[in-house]
Amino acid sequence: MSNQVKTKATLQQRVRSLISGTQKHYTTGTLTVGGVSYDPATLIQILQGLGNALTVSDAAKAEWNGAVKSLQDESAKVVPVIRAYQSYLFASLGNAPSTLADFGLAPRKVPASTTVEQKTAAAAKRKATRTARNTMGSQQRKKVKGNVTSVVVTPIVAGPSSAQSAAPASPSQTASPSGSAPRIA
Repeated sequence: MSNQVKTKATLQQRVRSLISGTQKHYTTGTLTVGGVSYDPATLIQILQGLGNALTVSDAAKAEWNGAVKSLQDESAKVVPVIRAYQSYLFASLGNAPSTLADFGLAPRKVPASTTVEQKTAAAAKRKATRTARNTMGSQQRKKVKGNVTSVVVTPIVAGPSSAQSAAPASPSQTASPSGSAPRIA
């Protein structure tokens, strides 16, 4: 038997063995252990105290594990009900802050609307970034960002009547020499 205690179970077994051996071989007399004299009954009582503490510790751990399992089981049943109830409250009450606060809820955030210019600029930046990254590895791609110099957004306005649209394009409506989108004067 090793002199090192590895686990609670081995410590508990060692305590039981020491108690058993002491009862078998030292029924009377005095034992000097670590410079302190003990009679066998006192030594057995000390060892039994540790054995009892280990048993109580195991029972408490088992009870705690049972409580944690009970909590997990109850959460698995109740959390979906909570989510559904919150969804119901948002659907029925809308974003009324004072009423939702009574339930401990904050109004849902409305996503910021993006303008056409912002969407176009983001699309151009994505395209430029993809072009700039080419076919590099993942670490090299993280270091590369695309550059967008300018974005021209031409708003679409209600077109002219069908009789006017059949007319040939005037020189002011043709594409500019720089290759940008045609501008309507």
